[in-house]
Amino acid sequence: MTAHHLRPQSVAVVLGTRPELVKLAPLIHELGPAARLVHTGQHWDEAMSGRFLRELDLPEPELLTGVGGRPRAGQIAASLGQLDTAFDTDRPTAVIVQGDTNATLAGALAANARGIPLVHVEAGLRSHDRAMPEEHNRVMVDHIADLLCAATPANAANLRAERIPDRRISVTGNTVVEVVRRQLPSARRRHALLSRYALTPDRYVLATVHRPENTDTADALGAVLGELDRIARAGTAVLLPLHPRTRAAVERYALTALLERLQVVEPLGYADFLGLARHAALLVSDSGGVQEECTVLGRPLLVVRRSTERPEAVDAGFAALVSPGPELGLLAADWLADRDARLARLAATPSPYGDGHASERIARLTAALAVPELAAA
Repeated sequence: MTAHHLRPQSVAVVLGTRPELVKLAPLIHELGPAARLVHTGQHWDEAMSGRFLRELDLPEPELLTGVGGRPRAGQIAASLGQLDTAFDTDRPTAVIVQGDTNATLAGALAANARGIPLVHVEAGLRSHDRAMPEEHNRVMVDHIADLLCAATPANAANLRAERIPDRRISVTGNTVVEVVRRQLPSARRRHALLSRYALTPDRYVLATVHRPENTDTADALGAVLGELDRIARAGTAVLLPLHPRTRAAVERYALTALLERLQVVEPLGYADFLGLARHAALLVSDSGGVQEECTVLGRPLLVVRRSTERPEAVDAGFAALVSPGPELGLLAADWLADRDARLARLAATPSPYGDGHASERIARLTAALAVPELAAA
């Protein structure tokens, strides 16, 4: 059976951040009228979240209130209470959550409390780093989900190692492949983007920094920005779309001088980011999504984090895990020196995240879970 068998607005897709909007967009399109989009407001502002909804051609969501800006426990509690009321008033046939955010956990707990079938997209990611709140979120969701959509065989193996039954696990691929292919701007638009920022293809670094481990202390953020400054001083342009959290931290820690040689711009729309990433000689980021996107774009990435739940990009040769400070600068210099050969090698390396049909598989499995009698017919 397919999503066409589902009644309108019957599958609640719960999310709360911009990366979730991006990753779930092809699945929401695949579900069509059956999708009921619920945004917890964990990361909500009209300038960024509203823009993503429009760019990704997504329906207006049900927006929860009073969630953003709270600490983790407050976000989960506020979201859970409102979701429970919403699911009591209009019970969905299934709930879909993605990844490992506070919205993911709240959506999963709300579904579990009401006995509603729960689908976890991108199940089985593990960093084995208990200092990461996201690790706790994803583990808890995996153990209560009814359908675990693992992006890769390694993710499925993580689930089996935790004794989750095979019957609940499906290897579907990652929706990121579809997202990147659909959202990557045309060659003409990419050329215009490069002209706008005065960049030469394959001759610049594109960087993003936003995770707490890199922005919550002056030492960590100074180490990252210091190495980006070093790259710029060596003659390679560095484009830095500055996340609001990072901008505030730069001002708080008096690190503005480290931005002087960088080309600092406002946060980019998703398609523009992909267009610029497609022609970067090197990506430097602490983002989870960029670790996946780089494998579809064929671009090298230095992951500025102490651990990663996405080792596939590293194992396939697209990425390396580095700590802030000299290690970042030294490896960046090495990779930039080897730029042409590295780009040619990655262009011929397939993404480890699947064939671009993940959302179709997940929608079909969700329909079978939501309406089992139709699946058996």
